[in-house]
Amino acid sequence: MCGIAGQFAIDGDQVDSDLLHRMSATLAHRGPDGDGIYISDRIGLTHRRLAIIDLSETGHQPMSNAKETLWIVYNGEIYNYKELREELKNLGYKFRSESDTEVILHAYAAWGPDCISRFNGMWAFALWDSTRGELFCSRDRLGIKPFYYAVINGSFFFASEIKALRENPAIGRRPNEARLYDFLTWSLADHTDETFFEGIFLLLPGHAMRVTAAGVGEPAAYWDLSMNPALQSREIHDGEAAGEFLNLMTDAVRVHLRSDVPVGTCLSGGLDSSTLTVLINRVLNEEDPEKGNKLQNTFSACFSDKRFDESDYIDIIAEDTQVKSHPTYPGTETIWEDLDHLLYSNDEPFASLTIYSQYCVMREAKKRVKVVLDGQGADELLGGYIAYHIPHLRGLLLERHPLLALSELFGILRHHRSFFWSALHQVLIRKKRRGLMCNVRPDPLPRYQGTLGETLLVDLTRANLPYMLHWEDRTSMAFSIESRVPFLDYRIVEYLASLPEDQKIRNGITKYILRKATKGLLPEVIRCRMDKRGFSTPEEVWMKGAMQSGILEILTSPSFLSRPYWNADEVLESYRDFVDGRSSYSGEIWRIICTEIWLRQCIDTPGQ
Repeated sequence: MCGIAGQFAIDGDQVDSDLLHRMSATLAHRGPDGDGIYISDRIGLTHRRLAIIDLSETGHQPMSNAKETLWIVYNGEIYNYKELREELKNLGYKFRSESDTEVILHAYAAWGPDCISRFNGMWAFALWDSTRGELFCSRDRLGIKPFYYAVINGSFFFASEIKALRENPAIGRRPNEARLYDFLTWSLADHTDETFFEGIFLLLPGHAMRVTAAGVGEPAAYWDLSMNPALQSREIHDGEAAGEFLNLMTDAVRVHLRSDVPVGTCLSGGLDSSTLTVLINRVLNEEDPEKGNKLQNTFSACFSDKRFDESDYIDIIAEDTQVKSHPTYPGTETIWEDLDHLLYSNDEPFASLTIYSQYCVMREAKKRVKVVLDGQGADELLGGYIAYHIPHLRGLLLERHPLLALSELFGILRHHRSFFWSALHQVLIRKKRRGLMCNVRPDPLPRYQGTLGETLLVDLTRANLPYMLHWEDRTSMAFSIESRVPFLDYRIVEYLASLPEDQKIRNGITKYILRKATKGLLPEVIRCRMDKRGFSTPEEVWMKGAMQSGILEILTSPSFLSRPYWNADEVLESYRDFVDGRSSYSGEIWRIICTEIWLRQCIDTPGQ
């Protein structure tokens, strides 16, 4: 895991060495273990190293092949690098290091740009092929690792984070107002190749691009995902499907544990993170029966307010697996100072204070490990959010299965009745608060309007997951932690996508196949949980209480009152109605406040 940046002088001008060094410095948190730079003619590459695999100097980047015709800067992990290494050795390639970086170099030499289809991992890299005069850039299938770029004054610039690109005073000075309104109105981010900064773009997940002296090529998709539209399992047995899924998950955990440094686990007490914790223990015990249980550290967010606290579930899993549990307690004592750093780390506004829990977990994890495994992606793959029931019911009715739809409805009401009343109320509140914006744009990405498969595909590739992976990467890297997400092993993603809908939701029960697969592995009180929380925070309580004075200071400030994006007087009135109990809370309030802080930090401040 690292930070990368670079410049390709398309017009043949000199590479700006000072700029590259400044870009590298802004990424120091991503790679505190070393840095390097390579400049030759029109290409400049810089790298910050977080040493995870092959801790020796042979893993240093920028890395070249023996003939120095290929150079790479790379951020991520190729989990099947050992298998690929053996395959490449059999083809005659010789290795000077034990790193997965060198595997990418030789894979490119052997198979060209198509090599990325052989990788199982997370990555963002730029590979300079001097023979072809081409910079080949690639991002992993689901966008776990970031890759930003800008084209200006005859040069192509790229970096792991936006702040590095903005070291060039001509890049990212103005807000992208279209994306800003998407965020404020619809809570969307990372749903297109545009960022919140005008002129800064992101390479979309599952895409690659080439840059040559002729210009910047159009990014091209190298991977596609399709969902099985079948509603019911007719040709597959539940037990067989669950067994195959468990085998894939176990192997995914095994390869995700490959590391030369300590690895920990994010544990919320929910189904996904508990599954990971148990499977990690299983793998560690197989590899080292005497030390297995003692090798795993878990990190959790806990709260004194029992409405949000999941300590009881966390303790059950910790006791069952005998792991070393490390709780942290997010609070409001230093929240404003932390939020400044959190926003700086993310570069763009974030939609919920839920991210603060993860931030605190990563800060705690930094004390003991350099790598954590997290359960990100399971909800989007397995229909884990309660809102997915609506498209599931719609699909059943469209396919003329009224009795099955009725059965599902009874299951939903049995397990999630209170949620639907609160959800309906939230829809009405949010619709009203959209009127606080000065430009209410149509929803650019309608969600939950198709079948379950269509909804999951949108959330996996454009809506929920890209945004969630954005803050997964930034909150972990803010503390020089590599976060790995085994549920997003592409083999698991493709397998779950191939299954009928009733393997995901059945009788009102979400994540059906995961619950089936973990029977006998997880304590029943965890396996059968239906109250989804994840790494939640008491956002509403904080914003009505301890954060109130700071929020009022923001809402009455001259800068807030002068913004063209919202009706400031109505925002203040809406917030006061919430504080005084005249209206319910909704996320629009935080998004507006966070956007104001972001504008001050990134747009208003000269030189930022």
